[in-house]
Formats: sequence, C-alpha cells, structure tokens
Amino acid sequence: MVLNLTKLNPVFTLDEAVQAFESRKARSEVAAYLKYHLKTGTLKRITREIYATVPAGIDPDHFTPDVFLIINAVRPDSLIAHHGALELLGVAHSVWNDYSAWTQIRRKNLATGIANIRFISDPHPAWTPKNRLIGTQKVERQGRLIRVTGPERTLVEGFRRPVLVGGIEELLQSAGGFPILDLELLESILRIYDMRRIWAAVGWFLEARQQDFFVPNDFLEQCSRHKPKRPLYLVRDQQGGSLSRRWNLIIPDSMDVGVAINGN
Repeated sequence: MVLNLTKLNPVFTLDEAVQAFESRKARSEVAAYLKYHLKTGTLKRITREIYATVPAGIDPDHFTPDVFLIINAVRPDSLIAHHGALELLGVAHSVWNDYSAWTQIRRKNLATGIANIRFISDPHPAWTPKNRLIGTQKVERQGRLIRVTGPERTLVEGFRRPVLVGGIEELLQSAGGFPILDLELLESILRIYDMRRIWAAVGWFLEARQQDFFVPNDFLEQCSRHKPKRPLYLVRDQQGGSLSRRWNLIIPDSMDVGVAINGN
C-alpha cells in the first residue's frame, strides 16, 4: 500500500487520506499506514484523525503546521473571524495566538501547542444561513481556499467583540491598514447587525480615517443618525474616558491620540 503524501493538502484528515487511494482501502489500513509515517517523522498528528505533512529536513517536534489549515481541516465550513481575519487579510498589527472561527455546528475548542482555536456558533441571530457569507471572501493558503470575513465585516465584528481582535487599539491600528473599504457593503453589514453602538463606533473610526478611505460626509451622517440615544462606552466595562458628542461614545483616555478624532 503506497500513498504519495505530496498529493494531499499540507493538513489533511483521515477521510481525505482514505479517498486519496485509487484502490480504496479500509480506514483501519490507512490509519495503520499513517501511524507508520508518524513514527518516521514524515507526519505530525494534530488531533485523532487530522495530520500535517512535515517538510523534509524538519524535526517534527519543532514543526508548526499552519493554524488556518488546521481550522479548515477540523471544520471545513469554518469562517475565520476576528484577529485571525486581520492576519489573513494581511493587516494584523500584532502577533496573537488566539484564533476564532464561526461554524454552523459547534465544536470543542482546540489547543495546538502554539495556538488556541475557538470554534463558535455563527454570530447574532440576524446572520441566517441565507446571508451567512455576506462580507466574506476566500484567501488562498498553501493550496487551500480559506473563507474569511472581509475588511468591512471584520471591522464591524471587531467593534462588536473587541476582546477577540486583541482589543480596540489593535483593531484600530490594524484596520487602518485596509487598502479600501466598500462603504455600500459596510452599510449593509451594519444594517444586519442593527446595533447603535456599532453604527457609532464605525462612524467614529471612519471620521478619523475619512481621507484614507474616501468617506463622503453623507455616509458619516448616515452613521450618526443611528448613534445611541444616550452616551455609551466604546468598550464595555471601560473605566473613564472622554465623550465624543457627535457619536455619543465615551472614548477611553488611553486611546492613541493618533487614532482619535481631533481629541474629541
């Protein structure tokens, strides 16, 4: 029984290995074959039925498989979000080892040794199976296409759950690196969430970056019309801060003044 491991993805499942044999073999036979390659160091086990191919000349004990390929193998329906999305989109300001992925079926979280992966149910009841993929895109990763939230949805979701993007300052510094924002798409996403704090947070951010993203005043006015009716903290559980009257948001005093809007 011979299987050319190079024909498999860098991270693959036992089922994919079974299917890779032209003459079908029993799962137990394929599992035994993979076990042999684990002993020789050409494979590394990620979970019970997920493996990674170890590049030639690399010590398997020091080999780190790509975390996004692991997520995709564990849950093929995964939608990478939050800080992982910032990383996949090429704008993450800092290195982080916590990743989150939305899945249609909840799965136990996974610790790989170098990364913690959180599998979470699809967000917010407004995101139905019909509109689940709005504001997402595919990114090629070592031969596999990984589904990720695009810049617009990553920005909105980052304000909704800042702890999962590494905090507000990480979000602001990273999102400032987006080459472009589709404002029509962004408005559609904001309407799906329909949360006043998020409308205001996005408006506040875009006002600060108005020239960078060519944001018309009409769009800012649209965001302002949906702002909270009473002042809210930009970050929940925040202590202190200064009120931005246009957005009815209390901005943390520690916020980078280079990101804040004219000190308001």
